[in-house]
Amino acid sequence: MAKYARLAVTSMMALMFLIIESEATSALATDCRAQPAPYIDWQDCRKRNIILEGSDLSNANLGRTDFTSTDLREAILNVADLTKSTLVRTTFDNAKAQGSNFEKVHGFRSSFVGADLENANFTKSEMQRADFSNANLTNTNFSKAELGRVNFTGAQISGIVFTLANLARTDLRETTFTGPIDFTNARLFLTRIEGVDLSDATGLAQWQIDMSCGDDSTKLPESLSPSPNWPCEDS
Repeated sequence: MAKYARLAVTSMMALMFLIIESEATSALATDCRAQPAPYIDWQDCRKRNIILEGSDLSNANLGRTDFTSTDLREAILNVADLTKSTLVRTTFDNAKAQGSNFEKVHGFRSSFVGADLENANFTKSEMQRADFSNANLTNTNFSKAELGRVNFTGAQISGIVFTLANLARTDLRETTFTGPIDFTNARLFLTRIEGVDLSDATGLAQWQIDMSCGDDSTKLPESLSPSPNWPCEDS
């Protein structure tokens, strides 16, 4: 009996040690006061209204982090996970975020001017009035994203996916479209495509063109025709 009692006590102590060790590891995993660094875990942290310009947050876990009005200009965010993070009025100008995950982020009026977002994922993100002008959007995925009134002026757009995205009143003028661009079931209500070469775009249908804003210099796939409503009146 004594032997079994000792075994039971030993097992209980081992279990308690594992629980304490697990809790300690968990506490260290997310340290919201830690300084920015590669692979940092700031999940669920509040990082509002601070300056993180030039910080290296590559491979960081930033899921559900609140970056409202934070300065992340020229930050390194390559392969970082920002799933469901809050990016309202956040500045990412000239940041490097290749391969980063922005799925389901809330990025109202965020700024990505000149940012490198090659292979980034913005699926189901809410990016109304965001600014992606002059950004590198090669192979970026905007499937099912809310992109109303977004500015893509001067962006490098190649292999981008706009499937089921809302591009209402979005500005695509002066962008550089190369390679396949997927517009399958995207909403193009008053989307500005004046002067844009969409001849290699895929997934475009006449109903999408008819609700957009183009002109005589807009190039379309051979199966589509300019809208009789072109050009749109300036609003």
